[in-house]
Amino acid sequence: MKRVAIVGGGASGLLCAIICARGSLDVTVFEQNNKCAKKILVSGNGRCNITNTNLTSEKFFSSNPEFAMGLIRRFGFREFEKFCSSIGLVLDVKADGRVYPQSNEAKSVASLLLHTAEALDVTIKTDQRIEEIKTLFEEYDAVVIATGSDAASHLGGNGSGYDFAKEFVHTIIPPYPSLVQLHLTSQLAPKMSGAKIDAEVTLFINRQKELSSLGDILFTNYGISGFAILDISQRASQALQYGEPVLISLNLLPHYNPQKLASHISSLCKNAPALSVLDMLIGLLPSKIAKHFLEYIELDTDLKLTDLHTKQIKKIAATLLAWKFEVSDTHGFRHAEVSGGGIDTTEVDPHSCESLKQKNLYFCGEVLDVVGARGGYNFAFAWASGYQVAQSIITKALQA
Repeated sequence: MKRVAIVGGGASGLLCAIICARGSLDVTVFEQNNKCAKKILVSGNGRCNITNTNLTSEKFFSSNPEFAMGLIRRFGFREFEKFCSSIGLVLDVKADGRVYPQSNEAKSVASLLLHTAEALDVTIKTDQRIEEIKTLFEEYDAVVIATGSDAASHLGGNGSGYDFAKEFVHTIIPPYPSLVQLHLTSQLAPKMSGAKIDAEVTLFINRQKELSSLGDILFTNYGISGFAILDISQRASQALQYGEPVLISLNLLPHYNPQKLASHISSLCKNAPALSVLDMLIGLLPSKIAKHFLEYIELDTDLKLTDLHTKQIKKIAATLLAWKFEVSDTHGFRHAEVSGGGIDTTEVDPHSCESLKQKNLYFCGEVLDVVGARGGYNFAFAWASGYQVAQSIITKALQA
């Protein structure tokens, strides 16, 4: 019986282990943490957005974009759904394409993966940090690197997989944090810490508009967070890595246009002239944002609407819909959900995920230079790559 060593007991590693074991291979998983699947357990705020039905190319980012889609086409949503059914995991498909476990609990995903692996006699060795990959080849016929990335270091994330790949002269595309909060140069952001609002965020790189996202934002003591920020963070982080100037523009009232908003303010000036400009803004925004917005545009919070001029009204309306902030940094790998960059996929067989530099060495999951958008896409790539590695090892074992 062929023996397989899988380094990393996360999403891709566990699925790979199960498929290999079903193919009558002797599988051992080495996990550095005291238990497997730690990132699965905390994903989606404990709900686990496990995949997405809309697995399209624009949701995956890599220096070699076709690599991810080749794997996804062979193991997409339907194939993953069938796998889940085989281990007793029922899926809840949302209207927007996001997919969760029916239980609405991430721990059910981790539990069923582990129980299935154990039932197939997969050996799982926790608290086992591998220091030297080459020695594994003395005992195992195939070695799989499923170590993840530097993201979420508090859950055990690290760059060991990159170091292993370098032992075999693989190129590493410089890693960068993704699905991560952003630091702002603004001194007002910390003053608004804790204030949350739905907004449209537009990302500018080198003063050129890159993309926009609609969702919640949350001001913090270091800058800004929220789903809309996570959605634009991949491109922002990548640009920061290369020293490009990054700005975000916040439309705090996306259901208004400048004319409609100016008209609303003008109407209040006529109908409620005794209100202060702060009172007026509190009717539109969280009070903490309203107060410091006025500080930004240099208007007295006690200024009465009756004394507000047309020029000031236009300035308020225009700035509320395009409040610009300079981005100085990300909140770092520790706080990132995933990492971009990684092992150069042009040096990996796109059909087998086997190293083109070392026979019987395979890579799957986040250690590769593929990162997905928010919404289950990173899990989708983990499942697809883990499956393909297992199928490749099984096929080679049958041909031996």
